[in-house]
Amino acid sequence: MNIKDFANEYEPQRMGNVTELEVVRTDIEIKEEDRVDQNNESYHVMFVIVDDKEYRVPPSVVGQIKEVLKAKPELATFKVTKTGEGKNTKYQVIGL
Repeated sequence: MNIKDFANEYEPQRMGNVTELEVVRTDIEIKEEDRVDQNNESYHVMFVIVDDKEYRVPPSVVGQIKEVLKAKPELATFKVTKTGEGKNTKYQVIGL
């Protein structure tokens, strides 16, 4: 493949957000890593992998899942919604 064709087909890798998933299983493996952004700043990220794509799981979502599991230990699936953007983003975990 030449560079022109490659460039036309190129999709930059972008980590998704757990809110993009219709359903998340509680038994899915979660990973944690320290990474470096484009400004060479280090950051910590938690994520799941679905269909070979990474989806970020914010710490507040993990905390809400913990609380939901206290009330419903048999919870098998959930969905996460969000409102707002940037630092004003709020997440809501919905048990399914």
